Formats: sequence, structure tokens, C-alpha cells
Amino acid sequence: MAKFNALDIPEDGKLAANITWFARALRKAGLPVGPGRVIDAIRAVEAAGFSEKRDFYHVLQACFVSRPEHRVIFAQIFRLYWRDPRYLEHMIAALTPAIRGVQEEKKAKPGEKRAAEALLDGVNRDIDAPEAPEEGSEIEIDASRTMSREEKLRSLDFEQMSTEEMAEARRMLAKLTLPVKPLTSRRMQADARGRVIDFRATLRQSMRNGGELRDLATKQRRIRWPNLVALCDISGSMSHYSRAMLHFLHAVSSEKGAGWARVHAFTFGTRLTNITRHLATRDVDAALAAAGAEAQDWEGGTRIGECLHQFNRDWSRRVLGQGAVVLLITDGLDRDDPDALAREMERLHLSARQVIWLNPLLRWDGFAPKARGIAAMLPHVDSFRAGHNVASLEGLAAAISRPDDTGEKRRLMALIE
Repeated sequence: MAKFNALDIPEDGKLAANITWFARALRKAGLPVGPGRVIDAIRAVEAAGFSEKRDFYHVLQACFVSRPEHRVIFAQIFRLYWRDPRYLEHMIAALTPAIRGVQEEKKAKPGEKRAAEALLDGVNRDIDAPEAPEEGSEIEIDASRTMSREEKLRSLDFEQMSTEEMAEARRMLAKLTLPVKPLTSRRMQADARGRVIDFRATLRQSMRNGGELRDLATKQRRIRWPNLVALCDISGSMSHYSRAMLHFLHAVSSEKGAGWARVHAFTFGTRLTNITRHLATRDVDAALAAAGAEAQDWEGGTRIGECLHQFNRDWSRRVLGQGAVVLLITDGLDRDDPDALAREMERLHLSARQVIWLNPLLRWDGFAPKARGIAAMLPHVDSFRAGHNVASLEGLAAAISRPDDTGEKRRLMALIE
């Protein structure tokens, strides 16, 4: 919930102009705000009045916010634009690179960086800029330890990305591949180069030749491809990561030649939602918009145990057959009964060929499984890996191609024991 301070009347009474500029900042931050919404917002403020700060906030939010993930950005821009008279200094501070010293660097809250870039767009960025060097002077720059923009973006946390950086990261995720090795089936198929004699086919051929045995028919085992099943947490603590993960899953499901028989995707927060059919949409934005409309628990609470129970009861036999690989994308922060969560995780592990847990909390150095939910889930996964940036998703292919890859599971299991 946003905290409301005293709201001053804008100078010169230019409320309509201020609302228009505020709408432009929202649009630059990624919200779909057009002229129609600006006119509706001005008329709504005229009808509701400008005396109560709480009413003013919710009137503008009702006019400009249409999706749950836009609430954080709206709240940050509203605070910095309307209620803080020194918002420009806050914007510059949010965009200025901090010098890492003895104190721990304070990272921007989710949405603040995007709000900063939106509000500073068009503002003179040369405030207090150093004077230009004289003509003919030489400037030496040590670039031995600099990184390319793409390399920095690969290691940047999804939660700390601006709108532009997130768009570029999505383009990088669309190019990622997740190949998988085929599985050898117990069933056989006819093959001229096979090493196993097919006696039935050999006898059938001999009957066509009057019982004369001329050639031996051979066969070999069939090759099949497994399913990929993704269970993605869309609770409030996972909202930024889950959107990036769904972009990645859309790229994997639409990729030809990757080897997966089919990609199934489920979202869960307080309930389980099957969004597999939405991933079949070619346009990624349309696919995620449809998935978000169906999943009504975005940025809500978390009931991992109950959602896993629904999956094991209703969907496990349908999608986990024939050696499926499960991607469990969650931070594991659950307040329900840890024993029930452990039972559902054990059943999921027994039903799948491989369970890989992607947890964004592994981005912190010294992470330990102190939460009860994490400690209950960890013994029932095959691999425990980070899932907070592009680089962590690039390393996911190694975990799938190598069944012996456990990630950080062994180290963390030693801490639990």
C-alpha cells in the first residue's frame, strides 16, 4: 500500500497540464497510456475533486493502470512526480552510478529505475557536468576491465532492469535455445540397419516368396522426445522474474528443432492455472497478455503446497508421462504446512524424470535454506540453480543435458543436515 503525504496544489492551477505530463511519464515507463485515457483522467479528477490525496491517487490509478504489474511503476512515478517537490534530485540519484565503497550499495526498488528514466526523458542531463576538455588535449581511458553492454545485461538482475534493458533482455531470451537429448524407447521399429532381427517381419517376407527365406528383417529401438513442464510462481515476490521466464518459455515452445515433444506451462500463486495454449500464439506479447488475463492471481500470495497438490491430482498423469523434465520456478517462500509441501514435492519428483528448481534467491552470496518451505522442497529436486538473469538461463541447458548436474543442491543439503 502506498503511503500518502500532504499533497500540495500545483502552481498556477495547471492541473490538466500536470496530468498530461504525468501520463507522458507513465507511457515512457511502459504503461499503455493514450490520449483517450488522459482525457478520461482529467474528467475523472474534475468529477472526484482534488481535495483528498487518497482519492486523487486512486482516481489516476483507475484511469491509467490496467494490469497488475503496472501498479508498482505507477506508484513510484506518482510518488516522485506529485508528492516529492525534489523529485528531480531523486531521479538523478537513481540513474547516477554509485561508487562501491565500504558500505553496501543500495539498489533501486523495482520500478524506480524505469520511473527515473521516464521522468528524466527530455530533461537536460548535463546538470553539473564537467567542462569539455580543451581542443588538442589527450584523454586516456583505461578500458581493460570494462564489459560490453551485452555482457553486463547478461549478468544484470531482472528485477533491477529498466524498461529499455528489459526489452533488450527479452530479445536475448528469444534467441536462447534449450536442446535436449532424445530418449530411447522400449518399443521397436523397422530399420534396415538395425542389429536386432525382426522374426515376424522376416517370416512375412518369406511367405511372399513361397516360403523362401532371402533377407533378414531387422529392427531397432525407437527414439522419442520428452515433454518440458514448467511450473512458474507468479506471486508478488516473483513477478519480475516470472515475466522473464514466461518470455523464455515462449521462445522454447516456438523453437523448431529443439527436440521437445511439447512444452506445458503452468502458473501458480494462490491457485494453479494452465497457460499452455497461450504459448502457442506466435506473438509473445499477445501470448503473455492472454496468459495474464487467465491467471487472476498475479502478484498475490503463495500457496506452493496446495498448487502442487492440484497439479499432481489433475495434471500429473497427463503431462508427466514418458520421461518429462520439470522446471520449478519459485523462491520457495511458503507459509503452509512444510510436511504437506514435502509430500507433494516427493510425488512430483517420482512422477518426472528430472526436476530442476530455478530460484532467484541464489543471486545472494551466502544464501542458506533457512526458510521452512525451501528446506522441505530441496531434497526432492535433482538440480537447484539460480534463475535471476540471462546468464543463469543460458546455463540451464547444461543441467538438462547432464543428469548428474545438481547445481547448488549438495552444498545446501550439507547446511540442512
